[in-house]
Amino acid sequence: MLVKSQGAVSQTAQFPLSFLEFVSLIALLMALTALSIDVMLPALPQIGNALGAGDENDRQLVISVYFVGFAAGQLLFGPLSDHYGRRQPLLAGLVLYIAGTIIALSSGSFAGLLVARVFQGFGASAPRVIALAVVRDRFGGREMARVMSFVMMVFIVVPILAPGVGEIILEVSGWRAIFYFLLLAAASSFVWAWLRLPETRHEEDRLPFSAASIWQATKLVITTRQTVGYMIGMGFVFGLLLSYIISAQQIFVDVYGLGSRFPVAFGAIACFLVAASGLNALFVRRIGMRGVSHRAIFAGLAVCGVMALAGFPEKPPLLLFGLYMGIVFFCFGVIMPNFSALSMEPMGHLAGTASSLAGFYSTVAGAVFGTAIGQTFDGSVRPLSAGITLLFIATLVTVLITERFRLMQHKDPPDVQLPHDQ
Repeated sequence: MLVKSQGAVSQTAQFPLSFLEFVSLIALLMALTALSIDVMLPALPQIGNALGAGDENDRQLVISVYFVGFAAGQLLFGPLSDHYGRRQPLLAGLVLYIAGTIIALSSGSFAGLLVARVFQGFGASAPRVIALAVVRDRFGGREMARVMSFVMMVFIVVPILAPGVGEIILEVSGWRAIFYFLLLAAASSFVWAWLRLPETRHEEDRLPFSAASIWQATKLVITTRQTVGYMIGMGFVFGLLLSYIISAQQIFVDVYGLGSRFPVAFGAIACFLVAASGLNALFVRRIGMRGVSHRAIFAGLAVCGVMALAGFPEKPPLLLFGLYMGIVFFCFGVIMPNFSALSMEPMGHLAGTASSLAGFYSTVAGAVFGTAIGQTFDGSVRPLSAGITLLFIATLVTVLITERFRLMQHKDPPDVQLPHDQ
């Protein structure tokens, strides 16, 4: 299953992880952030009441501020991994996440918990950025998109199960027990990566950790049309996901009155991501990353068009709303791994920095869009539906500009490299 492609590091049969173990470990590392968000959702009312949060929308800050640290950390850990290699910064980030979790356990105020969540997010940025760089070290092109689809399939188990796990923890114990659960997950990730994941960044490929080198690498990333275009697109796509996650607890509990059955509805909708990842892995080799993801944009716009024609109803039947969000999630599950691969495709020698900048921008943009839509919650699903529609339109416009209005075509961009004197 090992592939040598343009910009990918040549690997040998001595690589200690099987393909299955490699995908599982990468998925766990990238899923730490999803776990840190989704397992918290059922606990938001309890946290708000226990720590004296303001109105109900203030509870959303437990989710939103996490992305402040998550975004900031990505700017650091990408360049660090290009210089020091992947292992050391990855393990350091997991240690920081563990420290943030311990701080959260001892928080006695809502403000203190928010600070701890920022710290958690900062640490979690390392596995997110570095896991993607490790995949790019080993794979390129359509094969990278295929690997990311398999990663997504494992990763998807988290949003399906996490709210239910959070609900069970709340039934057995209090909200602080959720942070003990996160502590266990982070410690397990640390031990697995420490024992099994080898260094994938060769000494000869490492970049100086200097302001001049980082600036030169950054310029190459942000001036590469394909990379920056799909990076911007990822921000819009991530925004539609976060707008749903931030609003989900209020929608299913306050609008539809599901109460403790909220995790069931949340997990059922997330199942559409499983189908999307499986189909993407099946078709991306044949149709290509552009062919699959561009079609998914139009599918998302189509289902949003149906909602628009219906006047963006305030409270459509639960089954219809679930189907709508399921199709949106399906499109997300197809678009996101392909946009990630397309953004990273020309960046084989700058994978850490490129992953850092892409992660930073998409996280900040997604958090801004998601929070803005979430804060407009008015007791109905209308703000969410309209917001998702606008984000799909923005994604299409970005891709059209990036591709010079020529969609679904296969291209082989050159692997961008720093000058030899950098």
